[in-house]
Amino acid sequence: MTMKMNRSLLVLATLSLTLLAGCASLQKWLKGAFKKPQLTFKTARLSQASLSDATVDLVYQLNNPNPLGLSLASVNYAFFVEGKQVVAGTPPKGLNIAANGKSELVFPANVKFADIAPVVMTFLNKDTAAYKAQGSIGIKTPLGVLSFPLEHEGTFEVPKIPQVQFDSPRITNVTLQGATVEFPLTVKNRNSFPLPVAGISGALKVAGANVGNLSTGNLGMLEAGNSRQLTLPLKINFLSAAAAANALRSGGNAQVKLDGQLVSGSQNVPLDISQLLNFRR
Repeated sequence: MTMKMNRSLLVLATLSLTLLAGCASLQKWLKGAFKKPQLTFKTARLSQASLSDATVDLVYQLNNPNPLGLSLASVNYAFFVEGKQVVAGTPPKGLNIAANGKSELVFPANVKFADIAPVVMTFLNKDTAAYKAQGSIGIKTPLGVLSFPLEHEGTFEVPKIPQVQFDSPRITNVTLQGATVEFPLTVKNRNSFPLPVAGISGALKVAGANVGNLSTGNLGMLEAGNSRQLTLPLKINFLSAAAAANALRSGGNAQVKLDGQLVSGSQNVPLDISQLLNFRR
């Protein structure tokens, strides 16, 4: 019995030594064959931007030259705008990184403009804002977790207030008491990204006389660089707008002024538009 036990122990010991030697050889082979991935900064872009806030996506590219996939093990990430730290998100842990190829890693950060500047309009009048990213990520590999820095500084485009202007109004109906006037309005998104506009509204004056209120309703998302053209009809009473009566009865030029606001996100932007327009019949 004792001899059998000794033989079994000897076999086990031999197998263990063989496995250990095999593991050591495998580890040595992996160290020689495994190539370290390369992490490079790709771009910074705005997503879900409005005049009240935006998400800044920092996009990195990880090049994995190995024939096996990798995964994201850890993230330590902070994001600053104009020197102030903002809420930063991370890619989901366990994100798979393709073998023999390139994978994008996107690090989002939500920027509320009211947290950056005491007066949001002051911030919106800037062309760009400075940002700084710092931290590191850990990539799980056969050799253990490799750490890569996320240090980067740059600027991103600050959302611009849409351009709003009137075109020549058209008088569609004139009576002794008043007139119906169609006011064409053009709203242009001057940004390189889509921008939501919840609406434009305000009090309208023609030739210095209050003639009523205009409202566009929700305009939805304005595509990058695109314009939205609207026609807003308004019934004007000559008794309450005597100064505008002559221009509205016969056509001609008159000063049109809109004192209102544009809403985008949770931000109300004041509008003060004054144009000399030709009223057409």
